[in-house]
Formats: sequence, C-alpha cells, structure tokens
Amino acid sequence: MSPDEYCHQKAARSGSSFYYAFRFLDPQRRRAIIALYAFCREVDDVVDECREPAVAHAKLDWWREEIGLLFEGRPRHPITQALAHHVETFDLSKEYFEEIIDGMQMDLDYDAYPDFATLSLYCYRAASVVGLLSARIFGFSDRRTLKYAHDLGMALQLTNILRDVHEDAMRGRVYIPLEELERFDVKPEDFRINLTRESHRELFSFQAARAREYYEKADAHLPADDRYAQRPGLIMAAIYRALLEEIERDGFRVLEHRVHLTPLRKLWIAWRTARSARKPR
Repeated sequence: MSPDEYCHQKAARSGSSFYYAFRFLDPQRRRAIIALYAFCREVDDVVDECREPAVAHAKLDWWREEIGLLFEGRPRHPITQALAHHVETFDLSKEYFEEIIDGMQMDLDYDAYPDFATLSLYCYRAASVVGLLSARIFGFSDRRTLKYAHDLGMALQLTNILRDVHEDAMRGRVYIPLEELERFDVKPEDFRINLTRESHRELFSFQAARAREYYEKADAHLPADDRYAQRPGLIMAAIYRALLEEIERDGFRVLEHRVHLTPLRKLWIAWRTARSARKPR
C-alpha cells in the first residue's frame, strides 16, 4: 500500500463531511489535503483510542519526533511520507503540525475547560491551525484569507462541540466552559442523561450563537478574489451551518440523539456552494 493509499483509507473510514469538500480540488491539492486530514485523524485517534494516558502521551511524543523527521526529509510513517511531497509546494509550517499535536495533548490534560479563553486555545490548536494549513493548500492571494481560515476553524469546532456534547460527556469530557455551565445552572453530569431541560436549551442556544458569530466573521474576512480557491472551506462552512440550523430546529435536543445531515443533503449543499463560488476573471 502506498502512502497516498494509506491516507485515502484513513480518511474514508472516518465518514467525515470533509469528503464532500475535497472532491472539488485538483488531484495534487486533493492528495495534499487528504494527507493532512489523515494526519489529524491519526493523532486524534491516539487520544480517543488509548485508555492508558501514559501510552497516549508516549504516542504523541512519537508523533512530535516524526514531524521533526518530516521536516528533515526523513519521514518514516506513511502519512508523513505522503505529506513530504507537499510541505514545500504549499509552504506548510512545521509549527502548525506541532500545534495540532499540542491540541491533542490538551485532550489528555483537560477533561473539562474552565472558561472560553482556555477552550479557544484548544479550538485554535485542534481546528483553526488545520484551517490555516488547508488555506495554503487550497491557495490564496490575500492574507485576509488566513483570518477567514482561523475563524472558520473556530466555528466548525464549536459546532462539533455542540453536536457531540452527549457523546463527549460519555467519554468523560466536557468542552463547554464550566463557567458558562454555572451561569446557566447546568451540571456537567447533566450531559450524560438523555433529557433536555430549558436550562440546557438556553446554554446550547448561547453556544450556537457564538458559533454563528465565527461563521459570520470568517465570511466577512474572505476576499472575493480568493472565494473560488477556498471553495472547500466554503463547502464545509455551508454544511456545518446547515447542521447548526438543524440542531436549532430540533430544539437543541443534542443530549437525546445525534443530529446529522443525510449524505444526499451534504452533496446538494456542496454542489450548490461550489457552483456559487465563481472563478475570478
């Protein structure tokens, strides 16, 4: 199995909405973004699948070393071997890969986040940095696009947190800031129960409003000349905004069931969004 095939299999197994965004890229950019996504899945799986914290710490340390070897031109893992073809082409920063690993490290160090300042650092490392790397792969001509990528990463991560609040609680993790739980009179253990109270709806509505603000800020930052190149990010934004709207229409019952969009609806949103982003003349 080639490094690219390994990355494709890793990405395909996740069943992520990113698939619908990647299909509009040219082959080289698609290989690069799939390799980046496979890296993110690989290090995320370290935290999700290792029950022993010491083992997880050791594996993340191994990945830190592997990123160092990647940028020295000596990658060992199929994912870093795939990435090696793209780091120079797309000017991908070593520090960003290290930040992603730091984000996974926070999952080992925190089972709850005390305030939004701490959570926003996690979101930056886990999602905004991925957005910044992705923006370079997609291509841009205006540095304001990097602000767009940062804020879009925040928006996507905050939407994920709201969607997955029950599943995360069942794994012993609470990502909604504890000071905000206290403000809305919600206990962390509430998230483990399949029951939605009015206080939960108010808390979740507050989280949704914050995510929406980041979507709006991201869209405002993106220059018109870069919209066509950044179509994959626009597709992700459209899919996740539709998911956020679905959560709201469902009465924020994320503790009772997982809210999702059908594959057909995601494909329709992707096609519609890609069609609306016209190529600059």
